[in-house]
Formats: sequence, C-alpha cells, structure tokens
Amino acid sequence: MELNNLRPASGSTKSRKRIARGEGSGHGGTATRGHKGAQSRSGYSRKSGFEGGQMPLQRRVPKFGFKNINRKEYRTVNLSNLQKLIDDKKIEIVDKNVLIENGFASKNDLIKILGNGELKGKVEVTADKFSASAKKAIEDNGGTATIKA
Repeated sequence: MELNNLRPASGSTKSRKRIARGEGSGHGGTATRGHKGAQSRSGYSRKSGFEGGQMPLQRRVPKFGFKNINRKEYRTVNLSNLQKLIDDKKIEIVDKNVLIENGFASKNDLIKILGNGELKGKVEVTADKFSASAKKAIEDNGGTATIKA
C-alpha cells in the first residue's frame, strides 16, 4: 500500500446527485421537483411555521397574559446582607454606591431592601424602596431608612 493508491472502502462514499444536468443524468426534466406548484418554481421559500396547510401551532394555542410596560424591576438586598457589610467593612452609611462596590447591584438597578435576616447595629440606609419589615427593623435599631428621590 502506497500513498498514491489509498482510497476509501468500497461502498463507503456516494457520488453527488447531479440535478438538472440533462435527461441522461436521470435527474433532468423537472429536476426532482415534481410537476407545477410553488415548490417547483425558483425563488420559492416556505413561511416559517407553515405546516402544510394544517392549522399552525401558533394559531392553535390560545393567547393569554400581557406584558406590563410600566413594570419596575428591583434588585433586592436583604437585611442579612446589610449586616454582613456592616460586620466586614465597618460601614455605617449604606447607599447605592456602597452596594455597587460590594457587588449587590449594578449602576442601572433600582434597589429594594427586604426584611429577611436580622440587623444588629445602627445604620443609615438609602434605597429606592423598602419593605415594611425592613424599614421597621432599621428604625428599631436607631437607624434611618431613606427613600432616594
């Protein structure tokens, strides 16, 4: 066996079907497209979702719900996270910049403080929104919960 006589095993490869190359090819005439109809014409493309005339899925399934364009999405921060910040970094004033620096939010987020966890120290918190339990917990410890204007 030499490099010049290497070939694939017999029957392992097929020759390409040469369509529309005359009657002698066996694929002349209609070029395997059948007679007449849109699919036999050049430039034909089927619509996405077309199911051969059957009622398409997107029309069989009922519509429901809506997307509220006025919805505000808040990034939530729990009191337990604030307590961790106070313990680790010895912070007494928590605002958006502090939360961004410590990875709790990004600059375009609206921030809501939630009351999950326990707050031990006095802290001034400024955020876009507070849950009632969070506000109560902050103010019970002598801190202030300020809603950013």
